[in-house]
Amino acid sequence: MSPHSDLRPYLRTLDAETLADLLHAHAERDPELRHSLELRAATQSGDVSEAHRLLDAAVTDGNVEYTAKIGAVLDTLQRMLDLGSRADLAPLARRTVDDISEVLEQSGDHTGDLGDRLERAVELYARACTARPPDPEKLADWILEVEFDGPGWPVIDLAEFATALGEPGLRRIKSTVDDVLTATEAGHRRDVAERLREQLAEVLGDVDELVAILSAKPPRRDVSLKIVRVLRAAGRHSEAIAHAARAFLHDKNGHAPPPPPPSPPPAPVEEDDDVSRRRKDFDARPDRETYAALREAATAAGKWTSQRRAALARLRELAAEGPEQAEELARVLLDDGRPDEAWRACVRFGASPELRLELAEQRAAEHPAETIPVFREHVEELIERKDPQAYQEAARRLKLLRSLHKRAETPDEFTAYLAALVETHRRKTRLITEIRTARIALPKAVSSPRTPR
Repeated sequence: MSPHSDLRPYLRTLDAETLADLLHAHAERDPELRHSLELRAATQSGDVSEAHRLLDAAVTDGNVEYTAKIGAVLDTLQRMLDLGSRADLAPLARRTVDDISEVLEQSGDHTGDLGDRLERAVELYARACTARPPDPEKLADWILEVEFDGPGWPVIDLAEFATALGEPGLRRIKSTVDDVLTATEAGHRRDVAERLREQLAEVLGDVDELVAILSAKPPRRDVSLKIVRVLRAAGRHSEAIAHAARAFLHDKNGHAPPPPPPSPPPAPVEEDDDVSRRRKDFDARPDRETYAALREAATAAGKWTSQRRAALARLRELAAEGPEQAEELARVLLDDGRPDEAWRACVRFGASPELRLELAEQRAAEHPAETIPVFREHVEELIERKDPQAYQEAARRLKLLRSLHKRAETPDEFTAYLAALVETHRRKTRLITEIRTARIALPKAVSSPRTPR
């Protein structure tokens, strides 16, 4: 069967019981798939008890399935939010955030896969709170506890929770922030309070307060640009132009450290519009190149979190239209340093064999069972080339497949697969020779090759 063959027509010929058996067998070898299916079964009617049970059962000390279980819970949360579920998902989302935070605090490492999942969990919690707002003052207390008394993560963006907080919640946060800033204490709590003060001014639309906060910071180009942008958004164009001119002269006279490498700034108003222009470019042609340009501009302006979420949502919409668009999404996720999400995008939307192979090579060590089908397709593609070097590479890939099946605890499947492959290509004596040279035991029925082909 060709590596590009679509199995769906064949699968549609199977009865429901056979399909169920096949899916169940695969789920037994793939913890993440199993957890996802369990949650789907339990949440069809909006019941989230299975997700809570999965969190209860998650072993946080040395259990390699923990990350998969959390991923399954987050997938369920996102699916139900996307479908507009009437269930109150905020308690589950908050519990997931707290659970991941506790594990990360114990490990002392908030980078990597779990760090990514924590960021995603916070985003989903904000969405769940917006859909079914909890008590605003209790939500405010949770945010204050995370920010002031937490280990430093997750970092909360008040804009994401502003709707759910409403006036009562924002007022409660502002009261605490003011108390901290009024005190003479310095250090972590004051740093947090100053950051929240800036976010509050932005969320509440207090332009004078926000400009005062930004103006008090050490002179930097990105701060000046934000001031100009805030003033222009408020319709105070003459003030924006005056501030931009002062910032330009300040930088030109050397009173502020120039950004490396030093270069003359573009016209101030145009630079302020850089994120907007990049966003328009991306909307007109959503791809890897325009996404990278948007990321650079939005990061410099301190707006990347919200811009990234919107841009990825657009790329996911397009990914459903075909493999080329799916490839753009996966490449963008790789550029963002999110290989797990890139892999899931390929599985969900499809992608080129080259990209699937690239991602499989990255995942093979930790997820052997997931990558086996990709390497099998690659072996078939190599054999179809009918080239001595391709045969040699196919033998190396077969050796890798043997190792993957062993680590996935399915060595018998490799034996059956190899027997079928050799039977199909038994006349390719050069291939058989390369397999023997790679020290892969062949079925006894295969005779010694005579004339290489």
